[in-house]
Amino acid sequence: MDMKLEVVVVPVSDVDRAKDFYTGLGWRLDADVATDGEFRVVQLTPPGSPASVIFGEAVTEQAPGSARGLHLVVDDIETARDELAQHGARPSEVFHDAGGVFHHADGDARLPGPAPQHGSYGSFLSFSDPDGNGWLLQEVTDRLPGRLDPTATSYASAEDLASALRRAEAAHGEHEARTGAPDPDWPDWYARYMAAEQAGTPLPE
Repeated sequence: MDMKLEVVVVPVSDVDRAKDFYTGLGWRLDADVATDGEFRVVQLTPPGSPASVIFGEAVTEQAPGSARGLHLVVDDIETARDELAQHGARPSEVFHDAGGVFHHADGDARLPGPAPQHGSYGSFLSFSDPDGNGWLLQEVTDRLPGRLDPTATSYASAEDLASALRRAEAAHGEHEARTGAPDPDWPDWYARYMAAEQAGTPLPE
């Protein structure tokens, strides 16, 4: 039985202010529904995310601003920081943890700058919404084995798919150079390469 994380509830004090903040970051507005004067649900989705956030009136008993450790994954943390700053999110500087695994709570063992060699999973930054709910961005450029289903291939956006096609094209060019002949079955080769790349299994040669 698949159990997919679909929604995270974020406690806010002012629904319209929160809606303006998150849509201002470029998050997609999926729903804004009020059934009466006391119940309202707003759902938004970060760009490329399979999971969404919900906030509103009478949707949680959590205190506004009490959410912590909400993680968003990006493949270029410095570019993401620039985008957040341009949209008024006031992100922190990029940092990494002295232990090199994850980040300690309360900033303990935090070191300035990205992880050495921009090691995947190692670079972070933080920002907060107007209520103080705490978000972190984590740079992931290479997934650990087992983190992806080798039987499924999917891309979060057209840009991600285009990047994968370009990598497959470059690798296929090297393949043809090695064989010394054009490959009429290049679509099949591209498909095998892209599926293997995402699953972390051996790439075709």
